[in-house]
Amino acid sequence: MKKSVLTRYRVMAYVTGVLLVLLTLGVIAKYILDMNGAADFTKVIGIAHGWLYVIYLVFAFDLGSKAKWPVGKQLWVLIAGTIPTAAFFVERKVSKELESKVRDTVPAGASA
Repeated sequence: MKKSVLTRYRVMAYVTGVLLVLLTLGVIAKYILDMNGAADFTKVIGIAHGWLYVIYLVFAFDLGSKAKWPVGKQLWVLIAGTIPTAAFFVERKVSKELESKVRDTVPAGASA
């Protein structure tokens, strides 16, 4: 497996995770704290998270199919982008697991 497959998944996991945490804070500010301007913030962050989550799904599915994960694990990784902070923990676990597979596929003379 190419390192770029893991890298793009990791980037999208962090982006999706950060946006979801911001969205959660925005919803708390809008509905619980009744703050001015929170509605606009929540709308913008919600739209951004929605579109970027779709990209996250594509990259996570690509990673899972190349890593030959079972369906249950694949679903957990896909759903992690919808649970605040779960994307960070799942990304770390996936990265540790797949780093050895990524290292094994790098040619010996390619290190610079």
